[in-house]
Amino acid sequence: MSATTVPTVAINLSANAAEEVKKFMSDEEGLPETAGLRVRVIPGGCSGFQYSLNIEEESRQGDYIMDEHGVRLFIDMFSAQYLNGVVIDYVTNVMGSGFTFTNPNATGSCGCGSSFTA
Repeated sequence: MSATTVPTVAINLSANAAEEVKKFMSDEEGLPETAGLRVRVIPGGCSGFQYSLNIEEESRQGDYIMDEHGVRLFIDMFSAQYLNGVVIDYVTNVMGSGFTFTNPNATGSCGCGSSFTA
């Protein structure tokens, strides 16, 4: 018998980003203990793919489930191939504040910073 290898995915959610997610989740009424942040890649944006962050009550079958700084992350198998090694941060500057993505898999991106090519 040969062992099958399950691919892994590594996402780094910064402490700043984790704190912001926790704030959003604490504002949601009645979220169960199983709730977490869905991190996904969806077709669209000016470069082909864009990032999506949603609070969800529970994981779905086939999801990778991770814990980063006390935040449960749900990643579907399609998105995992584009998100391995991604760093998600939350920054505030003169242009405003929001989540940023540093993706080592991206071969290009657009000026808005929310879409990429892989």
